[in-house]
Amino acid sequence: MEKKPHFVRREFLPREVSSISLALLLVAVLLLNVLLYLYLNKFYNSLGHTETDPSLCPFGHFKLGSVKNCSPWLSCEAINREVRKLKCVGEGAVKKVFLSEWKENKVVLSQLTNSELKEDFLHGLKMLKALQSKHVVRLLGYCEQQFTILTEYHPLGSLRGLNETLHIPKYKSMNTWHHRLMLAIDYVSVIRYLHSSPLGTLVMCDSNDLDKVLSQYLLTSDFHILVNDLDALPLVNRSAGRLVKCGHRELQGEFVAPEQRWPYGEDVPFKDDLMPPYDEKTDIWKIPDVSNFLLGHVEGSDIVRLHLFDIHAACKKKDPVERPSAREVLDTYRKVLTLLIREAAMPGTREML
Repeated sequence: MEKKPHFVRREFLPREVSSISLALLLVAVLLLNVLLYLYLNKFYNSLGHTETDPSLCPFGHFKLGSVKNCSPWLSCEAINREVRKLKCVGEGAVKKVFLSEWKENKVVLSQLTNSELKEDFLHGLKMLKALQSKHVVRLLGYCEQQFTILTEYHPLGSLRGLNETLHIPKYKSMNTWHHRLMLAIDYVSVIRYLHSSPLGTLVMCDSNDLDKVLSQYLLTSDFHILVNDLDALPLVNRSAGRLVKCGHRELQGEFVAPEQRWPYGEDVPFKDDLMPPYDEKTDIWKIPDVSNFLLGHVEGSDIVRLHLFDIHAACKKKDPVERPSAREVLDTYRKVLTLLIREAAMPGTREML
């Protein structure tokens, strides 16, 4: 009898291959998530997820550049003897700012120009001393008798020059939605720090228009944001019924929060003593406008704005009680960054699964 050929049909091979491919894909996704977690954990720490900074010295001390040891804040005598003015680089209502040199290091020397505003100047010094952290420009010394403050120098200047800086060939690689969103996170981190500072809830009052806000912050060479001008930081104390007013003049325009505007109409002349006070939620109102500037108009920035639409709409609630806290805004920004990085790293993964 003839033996019939014995054929083995491998009907399940495609399914086996498919299973192996799926398993490899899942392993790759898992590894990528681990890498993302490690990266984002390092990133959040660099943004000030914790307020401690290993580069900070004990209170009353500083270190500059590559120097490892901490030095005490420079006194009047040390500033007069060791600091040399190079040129004036700015002047405001309160002080004049000089690029200076100390022991071959570029530093910034600020001096009071209007004696009528000495209380504002001293208040700024008090805030600078008390709020030293990774969110605040580094204090190097001061002289109250001569109304002089010495701080660290940041060559990129204030945030007003951000777009110009990003067009410099050296920094063009930083002009991406990713780096711009990180700057926005830095900015909101500063606001959150001020709202939960060691001194209590502080309001950023020098913020009546976008240009003024941007002038209060410095851009560091490693692309982080520091608050620089602390002359107008009144304290909110709800338990004591203490709210604030930013100055004694009428504020106008869409940039300032509704509660900062005169509420009694054009027929009633403005009077400071009739103007109701307010709280830190005025800072929250301004976050979307500042972030819009920081995000710029680069590829991907519109996608970021879309993801931030709901939290920004909440920031613009007319009733300040309905606006989120700076903590809530910061958490949302970080979640959006995590989501967008994951999507950029794994395009089409959802469809493959």
